[in-house]
Amino acid sequence: MVLNKKQIQIGDIKIGNGAPISVQSMTNTPTDDIKKTLDQIKELSDCGCEIIRLAVLNNDCAKAIGEIKRKSPLPIVADIHFDYRLALECLNQGVDALRLNPGNIGGIEHVKKVVEVAKKLKTPIRIGVNGGSLEKELEADKTLTVAQKMVKSALSHIKILEDLDFDLIKVSLKSSDIISTVEAYREIYKIIPYPLHIGLTEAGTMKGGIIKSSIGIGSLLLDGIGDTIRVSLTENPKEEVIAGIEILKALKLRNKGVNFVSCPTCGRTQIDLINLAKQVEEKFKNIEAPITIATMGCAVNGPNEAKHADYGIAGGINEGYIFKKGEMVKKVPQEKLLEELERIITKDLENYTK
Repeated sequence: MVLNKKQIQIGDIKIGNGAPISVQSMTNTPTDDIKKTLDQIKELSDCGCEIIRLAVLNNDCAKAIGEIKRKSPLPIVADIHFDYRLALECLNQGVDALRLNPGNIGGIEHVKKVVEVAKKLKTPIRIGVNGGSLEKELEADKTLTVAQKMVKSALSHIKILEDLDFDLIKVSLKSSDIISTVEAYREIYKIIPYPLHIGLTEAGTMKGGIIKSSIGIGSLLLDGIGDTIRVSLTENPKEEVIAGIEILKALKLRNKGVNFVSCPTCGRTQIDLINLAKQVEEKFKNIEAPITIATMGCAVNGPNEAKHADYGIAGGINEGYIFKKGEMVKKVPQEKLLEELERIITKDLENYTK
């Protein structure tokens, strides 16, 4: 992987220059409802989220940042649009980072005021470019692609901060279009030294959104591009976190938690494979050890095709097989498969942690 030259830190999370790729999400509670917001942050933290962003719509939201920050298990990023005074208040409240575009908060004098405080506090700023809300002059330019417009917009915002001698910068260039997003990130990666927050914006609902995000984010990560990710879904934010973690696990960029493997259904299946696979995922979802568990529909796809798995079960007629590292260790009635698998894994992990 090619390393970025610059590393920043948001709370206790390092981003860029070889740091582990972190997973982010955004609360959807009213930020000034401190209890609801903290409850959701706790839920997201429990799912594996590492950085959380909060919408700051008004001064009440900005003033709530202080208490949220003090009680939050995660670093807090304040999402600011248009009003530089909200950024100043969030900085005053001790926020860990800002997300804003220097070009849309009311002129260079306002930017200077925000940067002066951010520099003093060493608070990073994410420049967040969105392909659907570019500057009017860029929107009107028919000679450039959407990707080129996003890169040009990001570079202009970066220059504003660099001219003010500020370099605690993170950049995102998001579009709802996979190709435009990937092209923009690949281009800017060659130009700037700053860490990149990657993802698609407005990716959609659960199924389609995960597919599009996995293609876009996965393509970039395979190229060694990206330092922190958010899977944007029209769904409960915890689903964004789960999807983000699964993308990293699939690419072997996160060595924590269970890698679940299961075969597709076919005419050989002699077991309720679909429900069994779901039950296996639910039963072992909180294990942090980096193990692979396979749920297979028959003896053909059992130990043979899942021999790489640490543990697995394979269905048979009225019975099933439990295997470890490709070797069958036990034959049990179908209704006892999950119970026995849990007993074996629990015992092994107890020995592993001692």
